[in-house]
Amino acid sequence: MCGRFTLKAPRRLGFPGVGNSQLPESTLLPRYNIAPSQEILAIIGSEDERQLSAFVWGLIPSWSSEPKGFINARSETLEVKRSFSESFQRRRCLIPADGFYEWKRKGKSKQPYYFQLQDESQFAFAGIWDRWEKGGASINSCSIITTAPNELLATIHDRMPVMLAPEAQDRWMRDSGPEELMQLLAPFPADAMKSFPVSSKVNHAQVDEPSLVEPVELIEEPENLMLF
Repeated sequence: MCGRFTLKAPRRLGFPGVGNSQLPESTLLPRYNIAPSQEILAIIGSEDERQLSAFVWGLIPSWSSEPKGFINARSETLEVKRSFSESFQRRRCLIPADGFYEWKRKGKSKQPYYFQLQDESQFAFAGIWDRWEKGGASINSCSIITTAPNELLATIHDRMPVMLAPEAQDRWMRDSGPEELMQLLAPFPADAMKSFPVSSKVNHAQVDEPSLVEPVELIEEPENLMLF
């Protein structure tokens, strides 16, 4: 799954064709710990005219009786699961990011790791979105698609977010057929990525500061501790 990610320079997005969206200043601040149910940025629109908009992270299907969302959508069930199938066909989006966190279980605790591209540049998650309306309220929400892990992620977790290379981003946003779209939902090449352990402060969604993406030294605990 993907439960936290970063976007450290939202004012300098490297995505061609994205028009001015007049977003409020609060949505364009550097983010080091983006968490589910928070507001995130996503790129929607056609190949010729794209727009950067604000969405709630956690897709709420338009037919849902209450605003409960899905932060991730499994690539294997996109075409068949009612919550995702229509959005997959009609409402795909790009979710800008420059890194994400995943946790490795260590005994009774979990150690967070930070993942990013080797050159630390921005990329885009493959996403889907929907609009939920009820009682005069309207919520635009989105979900990050996940797939099987690459070799780097497999040592930490059994899923990873779908990261789209620049050439794949255009294909994801085109009016393409399901077969072509599904081919894009593959694990990102492990040799193009890097990772390192980070502070457990990232576990707390209210903490959002640059120190979260700084590497920490792991303290290895002995497997067998003899007491005398």
